Amino acid sequence: MNIQNFINGKYINPINDNWINNYNPSNGEIYGQTPNSSKEDLENAYISANSAFKQWSQTTLEDRSRILIKISELLEANLQRFAEAESKDNGKPISLAKSVDIPRAASNFRFFGNAITQFASESHESVGQQAINYTLRQPIGVVGCISPWNLPLYLFTWKIAPAIAAGNCIVAKPSEITPMTAFLLGEICNEAGLPKGVLNIVHGLGNTTGQAIIEHPNIKAISFTGGTETGAHIAKVAAPMFKKLSLELGGKNPNIIFADCDYDNMLETTVRSSFANQGQICLCGSRIFVEKNIYKKFKSDFVEKVKQLKVGHPSKEDTNIGALVSKPHLEKVMSYINVAKKEDGTILCGGNKVTVKNYENGYYLEPTVIEVKTDECRINQEEIFGPVVTIMPFNTEDDVLEMANKVKYGLSATLWTNNLKRTMRMSNQLQAGIVWVNTWMLRDLRTPFGGIKASGVGREGGFEALRFFTEAKNVCIKY
Repeated sequence: MNIQNFINGKYINPINDNWINNYNPSNGEIYGQTPNSSKEDLENAYISANSAFKQWSQTTLEDRSRILIKISELLEANLQRFAEAESKDNGKPISLAKSVDIPRAASNFRFFGNAITQFASESHESVGQQAINYTLRQPIGVVGCISPWNLPLYLFTWKIAPAIAAGNCIVAKPSEITPMTAFLLGEICNEAGLPKGVLNIVHGLGNTTGQAIIEHPNIKAISFTGGTETGAHIAKVAAPMFKKLSLELGGKNPNIIFADCDYDNMLETTVRSSFANQGQICLCGSRIFVEKNIYKKFKSDFVEKVKQLKVGHPSKEDTNIGALVSKPHLEKVMSYINVAKKEDGTILCGGNKVTVKNYENGYYLEPTVIEVKTDECRINQEEIFGPVVTIMPFNTEDDVLEMANKVKYGLSATLWTNNLKRTMRMSNQLQAGIVWVNTWMLRDLRTPFGGIKASGVGREGGFEALRFFTEAKNVCIKY
């Protein structure tokens, strides 16, 4: 099946007729082609978006809200179709796509459809000066949204929903590795009555299509989720052009476990926070630190539970771990397992490719637990982004806090303790954009989301996203 670009409400082939293969991770086979769009395709998408902007930016909040909520309802009505497409494209279990990815994509549209009706501007009376100031929040214009392959529709809609709600028009690029659900979304948008040109989706490689988006002189803001190196490149290109930037980048997140935690809940959640989506979530707790007096028990119990996880074809209901997203990514993750061996890490379980019957060419890997002696080893400092976690003991709160913060990333952290004072101290001192205490991935869409240090710039979610996709204008009236 061939993917097409979605421009001005229509599906069209790339102008240069340049295509790239789209692979099914579960069996390693090519099942379609995706455009590698050129600057000419991008320019057509921009013209479409720019032409639609004047009318869309003046559309009432009620009309925008109604359309976004309709998109949400249509995604829910097409849950099975979208989940199957996401699984086939990404390699994740269909059960995960049905329970997490597609419902969250629908929630993104519903949330911002409602949020825009509550997004209020401010006014300030200048007492004694006989003046009043009020602030307008006006849409930016044409914005660029670039999303990753790990949570394809989930994160694609996390960007485009607030941009549309705020009155912008969009040129968007999903990952070339997982283009299918973004492609299908065009149908949903047309059915929901989204005006032509408000959302334009161009497919292609980062160094061609993505580059054309970030360097386009009239695309005024870039929202990007992906790797830190790519984020740095985008900043280098876009910042001198004075574009607004929201960059949600990598993570190397600590999972800190104290002896006074609710042990059974912690253990079950830690298995999930380590290996959900084959470990291909920027929020996974990939560095596990365990208080010394329960370390031996945790190591035994954790490894036993991890060994019970079933690696299998994404379509099977009993599959816990599906395929990794691509062959190059599988090879990258395997290379880090080899690094761990050279660094004197101990493979407690996993570490091997898996051959699934009838799908021998798929990209499968055992969930892997590695015991390390120091937090300064490469596999504890560099983002692996796969089903690989490290574990090591710690002695004191100060020790683990130092290790947790001693990486270039600062996206999330997870803390397991029932000590309230410790919770407050460590939540305050952990260098992360989000801290989960006695839970993981419990999200309230009203809250700001993003990281510090090499994990990104800016915040997404809630009114933070609506602020990013608008410009503030102060009006001062003397009376």
